[in-house]
Amino acid sequence: MSKKPIIALMYDFDKTLCTKDMQEYGFIPKMQMESKDFWGEVKVLTDEQEMDNILAYMYKMVDKAKEKKVVVRKEDFAELGKGIEYFEGVTTWFDRIEKYADEIGVSVEHYIVSSGIKEIIEGSEIAKFFKKIYACEFMYDYTGSIQWPKMAVNYTAKTQFLFRINKGVLDINTDSANLLNKFTPENERRIPFKNMIYVGDGLTDVPCMKLVKSYGGQSIPVYNPHSGKESAQQLLDDNRVSFIAPAEYQKNSEIEQIVHTIMRKIKAVDELESFQ
Repeated sequence: MSKKPIIALMYDFDKTLCTKDMQEYGFIPKMQMESKDFWGEVKVLTDEQEMDNILAYMYKMVDKAKEKKVVVRKEDFAELGKGIEYFEGVTTWFDRIEKYADEIGVSVEHYIVSSGIKEIIEGSEIAKFFKKIYACEFMYDYTGSIQWPKMAVNYTAKTQFLFRINKGVLDINTDSANLLNKFTPENERRIPFKNMIYVGDGLTDVPCMKLVKSYGGQSIPVYNPHSGKESAQQLLDDNRVSFIAPAEYQKNSEIEQIVHTIMRKIKAVDELESFQ
């Protein structure tokens, strides 16, 4: 019997699986700020210092915690993760997708590739479903409080993690860099790009979505069903993505039907290639 093809389902997090930026559920209110004011200060810092936007928001998180004299530890982030609100159907999505994969004879792995905070995602109720979570991380000082950005995942840096998933080089360490950059024939890579599905929420995910689509995979920008689909539709019109769908993940939803169909296609292609 031939080995089951592995399908990588990769997701952004903010406004893709959850309804807004994760900092807005707990961290920003804890700083006694409105979301628009926090992000406004991030924009000013980004523009004035010509700073990477992701580094700017992480710096602001450290700065505001010190200003407000609030200790923010790893366990505090994990607690904030419990307060995340998801789009309809997200909490049951992963079990349903894995059950369908088993029914049609494929394996599926879920990954997060996010510019949000890894420690918050790890505290969420859906963290258990992901094989690997790639997201921003902090260093902590001697008190255990956030001190400085350790890992900043901006929009273009996200693409390196797709290659990690592609080659099966998942851990980030000194040795992995050599393995990641070493030439590996396509047929020896753990998960071919054609077996990848990337789900994001718009322009910030374009580098990843375009990369996956260019290499034969499928990219799906989702949009808030209450806010309109203009941005996602433009990406489709510009041929930068494969499909668009509302961020509704319940049983028989549009995105579930699309993903099921892609999974069947991957299975069929794998079977045809086995005859070669």
